[in-house]
Amino acid sequence: MKAVCIEKPWSISLVEKEMPVPQKGEVLIRVKSVGICGSDIGAYRGTNQLVSYPRIIGHEIAGEIVQISSDNPKGLMIGDRVVVDPYLYCGHCYPCSIGRTNCCTDLKVLGVHVDGGMTEYFCHPATMLTKIPDGMSWEMAPLSEPLTIALHGLHRGQLNAGEHIVIFGAGPIGLLAALAALHYGAIPIVVDPVEDRLAMVRDLHIPYTINPKVESLVDKVMEYTEGRMAEMVMEASGANSAIRSSLDVVSHAGRVVLTGWPKHDTELPTGVFTKKELDIRGARTSVGEFKETLNLIATGKVPMQTLLTKTVSLKDAPETLVDIEANPGSYMKVVVCID
Repeated sequence: MKAVCIEKPWSISLVEKEMPVPQKGEVLIRVKSVGICGSDIGAYRGTNQLVSYPRIIGHEIAGEIVQISSDNPKGLMIGDRVVVDPYLYCGHCYPCSIGRTNCCTDLKVLGVHVDGGMTEYFCHPATMLTKIPDGMSWEMAPLSEPLTIALHGLHRGQLNAGEHIVIFGAGPIGLLAALAALHYGAIPIVVDPVEDRLAMVRDLHIPYTINPKVESLVDKVMEYTEGRMAEMVMEASGANSAIRSSLDVVSHAGRVVLTGWPKHDTELPTGVFTKKELDIRGARTSVGEFKETLNLIATGKVPMQTLLTKTVSLKDAPETLVDIEANPGSYMKVVVCID
């Protein structure tokens, strides 16, 4: 079978691999579509220190079951269309014991710590699959994974209808968080220094945007919230400046959720935590959000098609990933479709 493999940083190609054989509890999947994520770009650049090489990339995966045990706990069958939860957990550490498997102390992420699914066939635990709603296209199905990341951030912040939420970063996760916030009845305010991205945000009828390069961030948030400031802030860019600014725009008694992964530590005035009595929460990957995301996509409540820049074939995936790395502003989401 064919697979997209990064042999080492800056070296990506389509390679031939042996067909995988499912182990006990696993399912053999014929992969139909895989999203290209920022973590794949990081693996290509060699900037993600968690990646080991060589590595088959891809963790936004949808496909069709071709081999499965009849006694699997979810009652899945051959021919079922499924999406893959890509976060492998140990099941016995403290976070796993309380259901927060995304915080597993030995978490393994597909395409990072272990081989991913940008390949023709793939094996995965049957317990970590979710059926795709009837009628959903293969192009849309893998985009449910980045939506789980956005929803997990909103869930960690316990966003309520009527609240203002400042979202730093108008990339895929930030944009999806804003669209989901609208669905929840909240009022998103998206902050990004790239005007083209903010224009896309406004095209999606998200009411408020701020370009901190040309506007006063604090003054605009104060204006949009009528002086209250934002009850919730979600940092989805990983920029140190945005992490620091989150403390300036969150309300007293507010919540700050950190979803982005900064490359370097951020120096923070921790006295503000006490002065405002803030809740500061991390949000890592996702846990249990796939069913909700698939429903939101299937019903059109979150218009995922607006984020899809293009689809490409498996053979064109390496070249496309190289171009995304070189021209990130030209892409939002790309899906690899496999015949």
